[in-house]
Amino acid sequence: MSGHFEALPDGGAAVPLDEVEVSILRSLAVQLLELIGPGDEPPVGEDPLAGLFREGPSEPPSDPALARLFPNAYADDDEELRAASAEFRRFTETDLRDRKRGDVLAVVRSLDALGAAGEGVAVLKLTADDSRHWLGALNDLRLTIGTRLEIADDEESDRLYRLPDSDPRKPMVMAYLWLGALQETLVETLM
Repeated sequence: MSGHFEALPDGGAAVPLDEVEVSILRSLAVQLLELIGPGDEPPVGEDPLAGLFREGPSEPPSDPALARLFPNAYADDDEELRAASAEFRRFTETDLRDRKRGDVLAVVRSLDALGAAGEGVAVLKLTADDSRHWLGALNDLRLTIGTRLEIADDEESDRLYRLPDSDPRKPMVMAYLWLGALQETLVETLM
């Protein structure tokens, strides 16, 4: 897995991907969609502005990966801050989930549009807007995998390079590191 993003003249980015890379990216994206959950469709005929005032959950998710994707706004030091976090979450989490879901759907759609690379390599070309969606999705994928691998800081991330091939976490570690490289080169193209 050696592909990295390169800038396109129109502000977009391109990356060569082989069939295995496309499959891995798509699989991880679909799993993230399942983790985030389906969106809430507004009732038919509902005033579009009413959706702006939809209330979401007030409690943080129990799944550690979701809690990392949807953190509390404030530290849980005291009752007042917990109440403020709950209130903030109630009015922001639904929109944040929608945005994250949109980012991941953009990844799936662009990979599907790329088609099968066969045994060769296909070049995925993204617009500037698609690049921003990809950047959000890559970040969320890394956060999710990092949480599952219990990576809390750079020191723990460094130890991942030394895992033996027999470690059952090795495939996810490789995906985590590869996604990091993709994310880094995509950021560079957008700057």
